[in-house]
Amino acid sequence: MTQRVTRSLTLLWALVAVTAIVLAAGGVMLGSIMTRALKRQAIDDAKVSLSQYASGVLSPRLVEDSSVQVGREISGVVERNLADRPDIFSIKVWRRDGVLAWASLAPNRIGRKFAIDGDLEAVIESGEAEAHLEELGEAEDEIEAKVASEDVLEIYAPLFASNGKVVGAYEIYADAAPLDEAISARKNEIWIAIALVFLLLWVLLLALARSASSTLRRQTAVLRERSVALSESYRRLEESSLEAIESLNATVEAKDPYTAGHSARVQRIALSIAEEAGLTVKELDALRFGALFHDIGKIAIPDVLLTKPARLTADEYELMKRHSAEGARIVAKFGRLRESVPIIRHHHERFDGRGYPDGLAGDEIPLSAAIAGLADAWDAMTIERPYQRALSPDEALDEVRKCRGTQFVPVVVDAFFEAVQKRPSDFGIAETQALAG
Repeated sequence: MTQRVTRSLTLLWALVAVTAIVLAAGGVMLGSIMTRALKRQAIDDAKVSLSQYASGVLSPRLVEDSSVQVGREISGVVERNLADRPDIFSIKVWRRDGVLAWASLAPNRIGRKFAIDGDLEAVIESGEAEAHLEELGEAEDEIEAKVASEDVLEIYAPLFASNGKVVGAYEIYADAAPLDEAISARKNEIWIAIALVFLLLWVLLLALARSASSTLRRQTAVLRERSVALSESYRRLEESSLEAIESLNATVEAKDPYTAGHSARVQRIALSIAEEAGLTVKELDALRFGALFHDIGKIAIPDVLLTKPARLTADEYELMKRHSAEGARIVAKFGRLRESVPIIRHHHERFDGRGYPDGLAGDEIPLSAAIAGLADAWDAMTIERPYQRALSPDEALDEVRKCRGTQFVPVVVDAFFEAVQKRPSDFGIAETQALAG
């Protein structure tokens, strides 16, 4: 649980870090888009303002009869009007044929014809104004280049006749420094605002992550406490269940005074054999309880049969054979003992298939059940009963050898003899007898 929580917290803070990077990238992208839009909007506003001003000053004096007239004589009047706009340092008026109809600088150019191309040609053809910041380098800009500042806003605006036809174009040169200053000031405001907004978003995300982290740690602590409590409750429930079934098992043994201690002896013998058979820890745990409770199904068998001092009749034996299936049914109700159910059900199966309750044979018999079956048979052979005398250790060992491959599974018999040699006391055999056998 602790590792999962640590991994979740690591992922959470990694997400916060990635989100910070994404927010920063988003802020830079948004700032760039907004500053470009701001610059474009500022240029467009200047384009509209300067175009309208130039048109108002020059159009009435130059456009006559739907054509642009060459107007050298209007320079003085226009220059007085242009004095109101110190940001404009040059205006040129073009006819559609490339003749320079008027110029505020170097009026000696007026009347000359130049090639019409680029933005100027596009404006005359489309009737849409254009504006952009640029460096002057064309031949027809030579005069303006000599007096222009580093930043020049060049505007091309169509010149319309009264009938709405484009008859020429304005080319306006304005100082871009005031525009650049305004744009820079607004750009700083935009970047500061974006930085503050995105910083606030990240701080809020950080606060949420810290809150989520604290909540996760707190809930984990609560879950850990509950898990411990549940584990303890489950442990107590298991203990109670085992105590209950042990009580049932004791009740079964109490009915037959001749078999007192039989279950505990079968358990000891079975575990000793299993040690040589190489069972896993899980299988040993199942065998521990399966061997101990192998006869618990006898609780459902009438007492008269359990305590009968003589051999059972055929009908009585058939009834007695039900105890293994009954025991499995009873134990199956306890989750802790579920792995022991096959041992209890099949401990009376035989290698030759003549056992009960299912007539399993050979490898069909669970190994743990076969071990419990041999342990049960050994104890039954070596204890005294009203209808049967106890066999001596040598007689019992001979019986096990004789039944190898018929009643008993061969590998279990082999493990049995290895265990007898190493731990004879587990089988109620003196060490000298084991060596002799």
